[in-house]
Amino acid sequence: MTQAEAVRKGFNALYGADPEGVWQAPGRVNVIGEHTDYNDGFMLPIALPHAARVAAARREDGVLRLYSGQYPDAGVTELRLDDLAPRTVDGWAAYPAAVVWTLREAGHRVGAADLYLDSDVPTGAGLSSSAALECAVATAYNDLYELGLTPPQLARLCQRAENEFVGVPCGILDQLASACCAEGHALFVDARSLDTRQVPFDLAAHGLVLLVIDTQVKHAHADGAYAERRRGCERAAELLGVRALRDVPEAGLDQALARLPEGGLRSLTRHIVTEDARVERVMALLDAGDLRGIGPILTEGHASMRDDFAISCAETDLAVDTAVAAGALGARMTGGGFGGSIIALADTADADGITAAVTAAFAARGWTEPRAFTAVPGPGARRLA
Repeated sequence: MTQAEAVRKGFNALYGADPEGVWQAPGRVNVIGEHTDYNDGFMLPIALPHAARVAAARREDGVLRLYSGQYPDAGVTELRLDDLAPRTVDGWAAYPAAVVWTLREAGHRVGAADLYLDSDVPTGAGLSSSAALECAVATAYNDLYELGLTPPQLARLCQRAENEFVGVPCGILDQLASACCAEGHALFVDARSLDTRQVPFDLAAHGLVLLVIDTQVKHAHADGAYAERRRGCERAAELLGVRALRDVPEAGLDQALARLPEGGLRSLTRHIVTEDARVERVMALLDAGDLRGIGPILTEGHASMRDDFAISCAETDLAVDTAVAAGALGARMTGGGFGGSIIALADTADADGITAAVTAAFAARGWTEPRAFTAVPGPGARRLA
């Protein structure tokens, strides 16, 4: 049974009718460009094969019914559309509800629906499980109600849903990756203009793999640490008299830092300016067909997240250090930080050894065994059936 068939069958068993369709949207791994999205900067994500799926059918009574195969004990959540308001829905149901609320707030004439959701994107692993859920529901509504919204428009809408309804001040990276990525490609994004470019990312052709190692340390953007760093970046830009830190050139970084008060704002600024430059360096290597050459830049980026942005932790640091020592060409934490996953670029022949080395290092510390898989660039949000 395919994943689409499983979701369709679950919908029928729960609601007693067939859905009008099945849609899915993927999680993502960010190759490079962390926390640059809300600084109007650059980033380079890929979509994962792991995805959130939704079977859906319209309703005419104004009642939104939500069910998740990940949380079967929660049963069906019923919400009246007219009662939806920010911060009024808790847990996983907040994300699909947020999308419907945001569509209505944006002036789209959409009604209620029965939704049956499931996902194999690991939660809390920094792989954008929430954005996958949002984009799957937005894509379904876009088709069901014939809204004609483009993938970038859906991404912007889902970002607003998470910002305003759920209350997480995220940038647009996760939603844009989930909505717009293409199979076999990385997605170069200019967060200011939302211009994108599909960049060939055929690791297998170069004898390489991109390992994702989930440390199983759970993080939460809503705990305030993410928001604190965003406020710091915005304050630094204000003090420097620029629209966003993206506007500080790397060549003028030292002069810019000298204009900021000593301490945290300097470190935040240094990470963002150098991270944008790292994205541009990786892009130049990919355009030249030198995929191996990006490895050291990944490791450099992790040091910046660890030392300047202070969003790493002992588990991600150990995973990165161990992966590199075991032969990875480069490794870094991926995602918002405070736990989650790392990525490691490696020769295919070395992948198992690197995974074993990280697993052994965690066992030696008495930590939970990490989970590892290979990231193969997949397609963005789409209809399955």
